[in-house]
Amino acid sequence: MKTIHKPQEGDYVPYTIMYLDLLPDDGLVLQHMLDSLQTIKALILPLSEEQLTRRCAPGEWTIKEILVHMSDDERILVNRTLRVARNDPAPLLGFDPDLYAAYSGANERRIEDILEEVVAVRMATVALLKSFDEEALERESRMQDHRVTVRALVYHIAGHFLLHLNSIKQNYLAESI
Repeated sequence: MKTIHKPQEGDYVPYTIMYLDLLPDDGLVLQHMLDSLQTIKALILPLSEEQLTRRCAPGEWTIKEILVHMSDDERILVNRTLRVARNDPAPLLGFDPDLYAAYSGANERRIEDILEEVVAVRMATVALLKSFDEEALERESRMQDHRVTVRALVYHIAGHFLLHLNSIKQNYLAESI
């Protein structure tokens, strides 16, 4: 598997350190991205519909909504990553994840369909990221008035997924783990 080393300080928006810190500094980020698919499937498939659509607190997302958010966010981040890797000078815009979740229809979907989407998005992400050479990984743009490299966006994608995976374990399944 291709090796992509962690970004250096100054290569990412400071708040994204919470994502980057979830990954080891072994350069195997793409393998970790694939491994997390097995983890999420093993965690989610045994759950009941009630568990998948329960909110851990008022105003929080359900597990189904979190999973769809994970795919939505990955798609948006991959689009940003592709644009920077291809040297597109357009600014990297944000999005409102609560708006996306509100209109996702996640709770009406079958969990098998949601997981199929999560896997498809992740596999497409890994295929694209494997194609980037070192020069592409070092290309940069600006996001929230900070320098951001393709390498940093790769780790942001992987870490965001892990953050939500950990959140599901801690906030929704703590009593059953």
